[in-house]
Amino acid sequence: MDLRTLTVLDSLQPQVTGFLQTICQGFMPMENQAALFLEIAPGIAINQLTDRVLKATSCQPGMQIVERAYGLLEVHEYDQGQVRQAAEIAVAEMGVTISERLIPKIMSSQIITGIDGKQSQLINRMRHGDMIVAGEALYILEVHPAGYAALAANEAEKAADVKILEFMCFGAFGRVWLGGGEAEIHEAARAAEAALSEITGRENK
Repeated sequence: MDLRTLTVLDSLQPQVTGFLQTICQGFMPMENQAALFLEIAPGIAINQLTDRVLKATSCQPGMQIVERAYGLLEVHEYDQGQVRQAAEIAVAEMGVTISERLIPKIMSSQIITGIDGKQSQLINRMRHGDMIVAGEALYILEVHPAGYAALAANEAEKAADVKILEFMCFGAFGRVWLGGGEAEIHEAARAAEAALSEITGRENK
């Protein structure tokens, strides 16, 4: 098994929580809970890690996504210690250490100011979160591996009064879309990218 993403969100922010409640098929997370996002390859192996984590901790699963190439598990709990224990159990089951996770690599980072109403309409039709309106700024982040998109969105919301439009934390690449005032979007982008830069692990080629 290849450890791609491993990140613990220390406190789920309100919009990120609401977004996850919209898309998760398991137990819904609540605000201020801690959450683990674990992404591995091959995807099918995520089943045995889910089994080990749930039997050994009090964490609840929000998402288990099994693709051919990658598998993603999200679990959450108010007790951050239980979430961190879940991370340790998962990597032990894999026979690796947390230091063997891939470090995130930003593939693309864009800020569009004064967005046109016709473009906001396109975005609003595909988003699961809040809506963006004409004249606001739009931030789009693409990160590899995908699971780190959740960390980027959560840290952005901590740092600035922005709207979480959408984020995708599984698949080949992760993506985050944020909307809001121009100054707030720049602050959120800085926070998201700074959080990604602090992740340690193996080189992402």
